[in-house]
Amino acid sequence: MAESTSVALAAATIPSSADIARAEKFVRERFVHEGEDPQVALASGTPRRRALDQALAELDEHPKIKSPSTAWRREFSLLLGLERLLSEEEPKLEDGTVLSAHQVDALSGTLTALLAEAQRSAAGGNGRGSSSASPELLASADILGPDGAASTNGSAVAPDRLAAEDADSSEEEEDEDEEDEEDEDEDLGPVQRAPAEEDEEDEEDDDELTRLEDEEELEEQEELELAGESEEEPRDWVDEEEDEEALGEQPEDPNAAKRFWFEHATGAGKTVAALGFVEASHTGGVLILTHRRNLVDQFLGELRDRGYSKRISRPLLKGEDSVKGPVTVETYQWFVRNAGKISSAYTIVICDEAHTALGEKTSGAIREWTGPIFIGMTATGALIARHVTDLFPTQTSRFDLAQAARRGVIAPLRCVRISPGVGVRTIAKVPLRRGEVDTEFDQEELAKLLDQHPFNLAVANLYKTRFNGVPGVVYAAGVRHAYNLAEAFRAEGIKAQAVSGETPKRELVEILARYERGDIDVLINAQLLAEGWNSPRATVCVHLAPTASKRIYQQRVGRVTRRHPGKEAGLVVDFVHPATKHDDPVVTLHSLLDRDVYRGGAIVVGPVRRGRGRRMRVERRVLPVCAEEERRFQVFERELWRIAVEHLDYGEQHLWAALAGARVAPNGWRRARAMLHFDRTGELKSRFLITAVKRNKSSQLRLRALIDIAALRDPDAFDEAIDIIGGWPREERKEATKIMLRALVERRIGRRDQANAWIWRLAEYTRDVHEEYAVQRWPETKRLLGLLVNSAGGAHARNARRLIHAARNQDRRLAAALLAAALAHTPEAEEALRGARTRMARKPPALARELLRNFPKRRARNSRRRRKGAKVAGNGAGPQAQPTASQPTLD
Repeated sequence: MAESTSVALAAATIPSSADIARAEKFVRERFVHEGEDPQVALASGTPRRRALDQALAELDEHPKIKSPSTAWRREFSLLLGLERLLSEEEPKLEDGTVLSAHQVDALSGTLTALLAEAQRSAAGGNGRGSSSASPELLASADILGPDGAASTNGSAVAPDRLAAEDADSSEEEEDEDEEDEEDEDEDLGPVQRAPAEEDEEDEEDDDELTRLEDEEELEEQEELELAGESEEEPRDWVDEEEDEEALGEQPEDPNAAKRFWFEHATGAGKTVAALGFVEASHTGGVLILTHRRNLVDQFLGELRDRGYSKRISRPLLKGEDSVKGPVTVETYQWFVRNAGKISSAYTIVICDEAHTALGEKTSGAIREWTGPIFIGMTATGALIARHVTDLFPTQTSRFDLAQAARRGVIAPLRCVRISPGVGVRTIAKVPLRRGEVDTEFDQEELAKLLDQHPFNLAVANLYKTRFNGVPGVVYAAGVRHAYNLAEAFRAEGIKAQAVSGETPKRELVEILARYERGDIDVLINAQLLAEGWNSPRATVCVHLAPTASKRIYQQRVGRVTRRHPGKEAGLVVDFVHPATKHDDPVVTLHSLLDRDVYRGGAIVVGPVRRGRGRRMRVERRVLPVCAEEERRFQVFERELWRIAVEHLDYGEQHLWAALAGARVAPNGWRRARAMLHFDRTGELKSRFLITAVKRNKSSQLRLRALIDIAALRDPDAFDEAIDIIGGWPREERKEATKIMLRALVERRIGRRDQANAWIWRLAEYTRDVHEEYAVQRWPETKRLLGLLVNSAGGAHARNARRLIHAARNQDRRLAAALLAAALAHTPEAEEALRGARTRMARKPPALARELLRNFPKRRARNSRRRRKGAKVAGNGAGPQAQPTASQPTLD
């Protein structure tokens, strides 16, 4: 019963269908879309219901009025328009262009933020969303002019400050802007002058607000004076609670809740997304701001191509109004110069390249205009998010470079790194200069370093060799460097042209048109073409002048991300060392996208399409380029056998050699050795082989590593290898000893005293072998060794000397075997044996040869197979060779 009563009450409060139709005709927007329930769509308290109520209230108050007020347009025009546009199955522009998913995300994110703010403001009871608010008071939210009138939030702008900003900005504005404005005045769309009565009412309201503010200031001063008198003694400290309360009472940004921004990668269609807001606003004016005059022309051309030519209007100043959704495109310089004089007909302000609006004057003018909704769009917002969010607090959508490439919205990106050479390797010494938004290299010092004629010729030759005929754009270190590079390119037969801010506008337009036609293949500039220039034909981006700003780097890369027939991928050339890490001041494509591994010519971001059209050779080897040690070690673990070891630093080369020696497999031994071909000193090879001897699981490879260590003739490595052999099992130790003795026979390794020590250490490892030979050769050996082992003290030394004396009477091989089999327990006996061994080792190769002869010879595998084959043949011939009794013989 209670539920049915509430439904009936809700239905009773909904206006009639005639009133809804009358309001829809009045505001040129729909309040109930197809398939919606009016009771739900127009429920009490919703933003759409408040928009309907205010529209009906304005119609009731002024029956002859033909368009909604400025206050209504600023609050509800974009909100209702976005709901209308997004209610369609496929949101489209005027010419039928279907918006892509990420463009719809930008619109829907803004709509969500607007709805949340509308609900919040209505719940807070601040009066902005209330139908009882005075339309005149809401309409007075225009940006303040030089007359110093108060705004709705009670703040006032100093006339001196605005005048100073006007003067500064007017000096920076070019004369061409004024000529363009005069031409656009002739094409002004439907604009009407606001009635004089409304202006007078606004002035009266402003005077009333000013009087109230003055009274409030007087009351506050009196309260402060009374508080000062009540204080007995002045305090030289401030309580923390009082300080926090004081900070909390500071005024906030009054219009922060109406400023939004979204990030779309360059080439992903930010302009089309901006036109989605134009399509959504039928009654509210749209002011599009950009930072360059050529971008103004591009926006106007896009508006005409998309079917909005009738809505293009010249700039409307204060007192001028239009209810047919005028669209104006201007520069930030014009905006600052005309701060306080712009018409309130603009309900939406779109800030293109929002990162360029973060300057003091531009951001100040944006903050002071509390009326319209500001929407910033940029391709580099994530790189300077802290700065962007200061001015545009709410981010509604993000579609960065990596996402756009993965989805195929923009072209994939390949990258190759080229070392700049010995003459320009001191880029790290170029000082960094901190700007308003980011840090960049000192351009003058950079130009002095890079603008060298031999270097310019080398770059031109490189481009001709690797990218001949491929259209590209080269970024140089300054204007003069750009023109010098163009001469070098033309000298190599490349169709190249340099452009700069000094290039006349008409000439610049002609050069860019020739580039599109194919008459020019390479455009060389300093920074002119880093933003706002769109050419799908551009394929190669050469960062000849490095940058320390990720924002600038991404803007440069964005010139080659647009898809084009026959364009397999955008090619990015970084003039840095191949192993440059992310912590280097120079920004690279891999540091921008935070990639772990660099592989020359490979796809860095985007889908890999195997097929024709690839214009860059892909290298087989990779390099870790991340700066974190843990991530680099993971790359070593994952890509151990593909790393270009020669480009690593010294410490990581040793790390690779140790890992490779421990993990190399028998079938990869040659490849591992070949990867150290650049090692001239042999240190890395020694590290690799020693680690293989010490830690490799394959006994076959451990023995093979011993052979290679002997071939190096490195005494330190040889000595360490002999130490490692002592801990091996008996059979492996025997085989290793044979290898090392054979090496001492065939090669001269180290000094003679070192060779002597090595031989007797190896003999000690195989003492049982030499004892066995000596006993077989001379039976007296067993008695002498027994006496030596079972004696102690002085008797042990005497038995040792007796053994030595007996060995002197034998031939060299037996004598060496006797001394190798002897084991001393006392220092005196050890000293006697050491002297005898040293006298015998005057020729280490000969001694090693005699000891090597004591090892039993291994049976040849071929003879073993031969005997086995003969046995099988004999068994097979047996029944035929021996006849049975039942079989007759030939005899």
